[in-house]
Amino acid sequence: MQTIPANPSAAPGGSHRPSLMEQWLRAASEPAAFAVLADLMRGAAVYAVDGQRNIVHWSAGAERLLGFRAQEVLGQHCLKASRCGNCLQGCGIAERGMVTDQPIVLHREDGTAVPLRKTAQAFFDPEGRFLGGIEVLVPDDTALPKPLAPAGALAAHGLLSRDPAMLRSFEILRNVAPSDVTVLLRGESGTGKELLARALHLESPRRAGPFLAINCAALTPTLLESELFGHARGAFTGAVGDRPGLFSLADGGTLFLDEVAELPLELQAKLLRVIQERTFVPVGGSKAVTVDVRIVSATHRSLRELVRQGRFREDLMYRLRVVPIFLPSLRERRGDIDLLLWHFIAQRNALGRRIVRRIAPDALHALLSHAWPGNVRELQNVLDYSYAVGAGESIRLEDLPPEFHAAAPGAARPATSVAAEEDGPARRRRYARPPVDEERARVAEALHKTGGDVGRAGSLLGMSRPTLWRKRKRYGL
Repeated sequence: MQTIPANPSAAPGGSHRPSLMEQWLRAASEPAAFAVLADLMRGAAVYAVDGQRNIVHWSAGAERLLGFRAQEVLGQHCLKASRCGNCLQGCGIAERGMVTDQPIVLHREDGTAVPLRKTAQAFFDPEGRFLGGIEVLVPDDTALPKPLAPAGALAAHGLLSRDPAMLRSFEILRNVAPSDVTVLLRGESGTGKELLARALHLESPRRAGPFLAINCAALTPTLLESELFGHARGAFTGAVGDRPGLFSLADGGTLFLDEVAELPLELQAKLLRVIQERTFVPVGGSKAVTVDVRIVSATHRSLRELVRQGRFREDLMYRLRVVPIFLPSLRERRGDIDLLLWHFIAQRNALGRRIVRRIAPDALHALLSHAWPGNVRELQNVLDYSYAVGAGESIRLEDLPPEFHAAAPGAARPATSVAAEEDGPARRRRYARPPVDEERARVAEALHKTGGDVGRAGSLLGMSRPTLWRKRKRYGL
């Protein structure tokens, strides 16, 4: 508790006499005043970092919001202490100077994810060197709830699927999570390898530790080595101080190495040593550092083929792929396309900028028949495009990117409105009535896919809700 001094002396001659509060403010040190102000923000986490991004102040609100006590995090690197879920290698205040109302996800001491919004201010000396910063985190009330998965589907840690191969992959993941074996995730770009790696971390005993990730293809060999293993002061031009690498920051947690096939051969030897001996030497350093890190890696390439070509160490391949898990592409799990479409539509609807309730039949046909070379990431990008360029409650064919128009049925015919196609003679010509047995089977399949949701089943079939109700009654479904 901060105490204000009592019995101030009166000012002479009847001049203004400073109040007790004024006297305290003048006498108090800046750190004390900052601590009081930070603790007054009970609903926010307020913390300060020094020039090496080590935490030097951790408010009472930070303890409540994130679950870590001040004595646990003071002196720790901010990535290790605040368990950032989507800033990974730093928030950028040293480079940007200020961060304003940026959405992020941190993980509490118990491993649960907390959606937050961050505002931060960096401080620099006259030469422009980063001295540290103050950061304020408040709960993100706009964070989107996750739609519930229909029966028979998996919905966990951001993953959503009802495909048997995908469900099997997650079953393997849950079985290996309690151990510390290395896991290699194999799948095309955009299939959700990082989500699966994060799920493995959250299902493991390391869930309270940090989860950090790096794309091995995104940096030059020199920068990659420094990012992974850290560097000592003077190791190279610009290395003005010791800096911990991701292996040090992930101590006690999980490090995800995406595109691990792109690791240069010289770094492969160093990685092998970390896996075997749990030690490494920072760039330019002389002392070995010991860490306890679980490694999960991912690639879209065949490591065996790279070994045959002499571009990847065979001993490292066996160390990385103790448990290989394969993620099918979206075109191999077509039953998930409709599931994911409506899942992501529900997320975007929650933002309130545009509410989509229907997908026009020709647009749905184009979406369901698309090859999806970019997988789930491409699907999300397509929806972002359609929300941006379209309007109203329906996603129309013209709301989709250009590559969907050429593939759509009847794309070369003159443009007509969706309403005309759905309600007029053109629609009746395009959707001639199929035989009764075939139509009954299509209706039954659509209702099964949507868990009995008549509105969504109607969208799949290109039928209005009343029409589908009549057919459902007619066929006894």
